[in-house]
Amino acid sequence: MSVKTFISIDMEGVAGVATFDQVARGGHGYPRAQELMTLEANAAIAGAFDGGADEVVINDSHGTMDNLIHELLDPRAIVVFGSPKAQCMAEGLTADCDVALFIGYHAPAGEYGVLAHTFSSHFTEVRVNGAVVSEAEVNAMYATSLGVPVGLVSGDDVICRIAREQFAGVEVVEVKVAHGYTSTASLAPSVARDAIREAAARVVRNAATLTVPELPEQFTVAVDMPTASAAELAMSIPGARRTSDRSVECTVTDAGQVLGLIVVFYELAASAMYAKTALFMRR
Repeated sequence: MSVKTFISIDMEGVAGVATFDQVARGGHGYPRAQELMTLEANAAIAGAFDGGADEVVINDSHGTMDNLIHELLDPRAIVVFGSPKAQCMAEGLTADCDVALFIGYHAPAGEYGVLAHTFSSHFTEVRVNGAVVSEAEVNAMYATSLGVPVGLVSGDDVICRIAREQFAGVEVVEVKVAHGYTSTASLAPSVARDAIREAAARVVRNAATLTVPELPEQFTVAVDMPTASAAELAMSIPGARRTSDRSVECTVTDAGQVLGLIVVFYELAASAMYAKTALFMRR
């Protein structure tokens, strides 16, 4: 029986990563974080193959989405990278996948967690049907819409707690404990990688036992934007409603549209922030 595994890997939840200097391109710590991210990707890929996968697709899901060092990446995996992507962190996830693994994930905007945010550092909160959501939960909605269960989440203690609460039967690998927004107590990266590989193997081996929950018939996506001008730009989206000076929402009927809507929201937020910065610099 063939088993196809999808992996989405972020950077903020990787062991040994905690600061802006590490996760922002150009920072002195970024090359080290790139390597740590690539090695955790390899641990998840190797674990998937250990568990019986015959195909692994991995999505580079951090920032500009071209962080993985391809020359160091396990060559057995197909890598999806670059930005923007229509399905963002879930690009490459298809209905023929048997299980999804979320590696290096982090807490949502507004939560106490290492480098906590939801898709964009410009958003102060993202909600779906009134509930605050993390990137893991939004990506899981899309996976569920395709009939694909989420089997593994790794990251800090906060996102691992959320995963346990939200995803039935999920395994978690807690690689660090949040001590603040940019501070943590982390496992040694090698220890974290061993745990991820072992967990990935178990999850893939038992993928057929995982189930997916039912989804609601519609999704109201609400985003708290960084500025009023960003909210004004978001009103150009058909069906968007402005609920406060900086908050906008839109209702869609498909989980894939949730991801697409969030991608458009964060591009508009970034555009508004760039315009504000450019105006300030000209003064």
